[in-house]
Amino acid sequence: MRILPISGEALVCLLVALLFAVNFCHGSDSKTVEVVGSAECADCARSNIKPSEAFSGLRVTIDCKQENGNGGFKTRGTGELDVEGEFKVSLPEEIVEDGELKEDCYAQLHSASGTPCPAYGGLESSKLVLKVKTNEKHTFGLAKNKKLKFSPPICASSTAAYTRPSPIRPPVPTPPFWRRCRLCGRRRICCQKV
Repeated sequence: MRILPISGEALVCLLVALLFAVNFCHGSDSKTVEVVGSAECADCARSNIKPSEAFSGLRVTIDCKQENGNGGFKTRGTGELDVEGEFKVSLPEEIVEDGELKEDCYAQLHSASGTPCPAYGGLESSKLVLKVKTNEKHTFGLAKNKKLKFSPPICASSTAAYTRPSPIRPPVPTPPFWRRCRLCGRRRICCQKV
């Protein structure tokens, strides 16, 4: 029986495979921090717009007040709305301390062009609170299961172009000198003046 020598390339491949196996089996100590919620179209029924079209292209950002208290906000995460208006945004794990957010964070809806949409109910209606906490996962959401409300004319999506219905205008009356004469058929007042 003959024993074949192991080449250097085979040894490197074996070590890389062993490192991957150890890494996947061991897992990581990092915790998952995410924000889940939903949006609601405030006047889609009245405007005759399908909600799935209104949600298309809209984004949610998670903006947090700076710790140093200068009043500014910093975007910590961003995500897209699905066709039902649901969103899930991942946040960095260093934003959580002892199961709570270190900063006051808020969800902000953005239109397809990237402009922020006004918040119905003010800033406090979009404040994030802890929903579920497990050993490896912290899930935050809006207080009292509220939804981010928006109006399609103000916060336009990519497919639902809001068109304002034009008012029905009465027909413009034709001036008398353009009308045809009933007697001769010409376009002027001819036979009626005597």
